[in-house]
Amino acid sequence: MTAKLTFHPLGNADCTRFDLADGRKLLVDYADMRNPEDPWDRRIDLPTELKSDLRAAKRDYYDVVLFTHLDDDHCCGSGDFFWLDHAAKYQGEGRIKIRELWVPAAAILEEGCQDSARIIRQEARYRLKEGNGIRVFSRPAKLKEWLEKNGLTLESRAHLITDAGQLVPGFSTAGPERVQFFIHSPFGWRQDDNGIVDRNQDSVVFQATFLEGSRETHALFMSDINYDSIDQIVQTTRRHKREDRLRWDIFKIPHHCSYLSIGPEKGEDETKPTPDVKWLYEAQGQPRCTMMSTSKSIPVKGSAEDKDVQPPHREAANYYKRVANMKDGAFKVTMDLPSSSKPKPSTIEITERGATLLSVSATVGAASVISTPARAG
Repeated sequence: MTAKLTFHPLGNADCTRFDLADGRKLLVDYADMRNPEDPWDRRIDLPTELKSDLRAAKRDYYDVVLFTHLDDDHCCGSGDFFWLDHAAKYQGEGRIKIRELWVPAAAILEEGCQDSARIIRQEARYRLKEGNGIRVFSRPAKLKEWLEKNGLTLESRAHLITDAGQLVPGFSTAGPERVQFFIHSPFGWRQDDNGIVDRNQDSVVFQATFLEGSRETHALFMSDINYDSIDQIVQTTRRHKREDRLRWDIFKIPHHCSYLSIGPEKGEDETKPTPDVKWLYEAQGQPRCTMMSTSKSIPVKGSAEDKDVQPPHREAANYYKRVANMKDGAFKVTMDLPSSSKPKPSTIEITERGATLLSVSATVGAASVISTPARAG
């Protein structure tokens, strides 16, 4: 089988399913944002959609669930959906199990969490104490302190920690899964310097490299980081002469198409990127790439939505559209696929020909999936 990435229409929120060549399933974030009491809410019923896919695969678990950070738009409803080991009230029939939980170190260390964020933090802490079913990204000094306070040592848990600049163990382009995950963020030193948790800037950023035949396809997942964090990633990567680790064919646009993931000023009609952001977006994107905005529909100029300070920002979208057009590629929005009136999950298939965005009929559904060459617009 070939690998597929499925993005779910959740408004300004994230959940992407990775179906790997060897049958393993990974989930990147889980945010059940739909209001079931609102008949006009076009966001997908996420738990129903995911459970349907799992039933078809005859399983009740994910091999990996990664929470890139603990903002509500990345973890909402997790306590109702997943089987969690740390408390019996999160266990029972119908809950979905997690074989390995991936979190940034900030998810272990943050104090004052509430609701879904607290639930995931407690689960991550429990698994790290137990020493299994967990992978933590980065090792700031405070993680060492936290482990020692809990009667553990950094050395005893080092095999469960992956730093920026490293590959995640257990995945290889040479194995049956035919994929590897390279971690770009978070930086342990950044958390040491700041002394406080910044969920967005200390979130997990990674590159997935898929190998089909002799062709590599790269997916870059940018979480919710801003331009200054992107600048740091680019500068660090180029300093180590590992530019290939920032190559991309599939680009999960950061922070729901916020202009702040491009540059400091929104601009009148198009956001101007910083030099490092410009290099990442314009030089590293490959021909016929796909840029996916996990967001609401892009607002029309002059509309009430256009005046909203929250993303998506029209000016950012205009920049991304221009980049996609330069590459003969596609800029897409999850809430507009296949139509803004009836959004459905969007799937990118990865084969020896590269990445192909599959189209789904808004009326017929998944049965009408066909390969189509996607272009920007």
